[in-house]
Amino acid sequence: MADNFYDLLEKIKKRPALYLGQNSIFSLQAFLDGYYFARRELGIPLTEQEQEFQTFLQWIRDRFKVETGQLWSSIILSHAENERDAIVRFFELWNEFLTHKQPQLEQVG
Repeated sequence: MADNFYDLLEKIKKRPALYLGQNSIFSLQAFLDGYYFARRELGIPLTEQEQEFQTFLQWIRDRFKVETGQLWSSIILSHAENERDAIVRFFELWNEFLTHKQPQLEQVG
């Protein structure tokens, strides 16, 4: 199975309301949680990209020096003006994460 998780994130970035119903960081969190839940329920192993995304939460906590069990969506929202801005911020942080974690990865899109 090809890694296409980054393609999915790019699609969401371009048209968040189409995939999430609204421009909400918590809708993005719920969408991605559902995505991972469905894969687990179907017994589909995570791709390399999906496994890498799992490390994003800890990276966000480290980046913002948060030591609580807050979700990445809550952390990002606390550093944004509103939920719409938080989605924009999510994709900025995601790009930063990719750049720092895997400089050899080429962004899809």
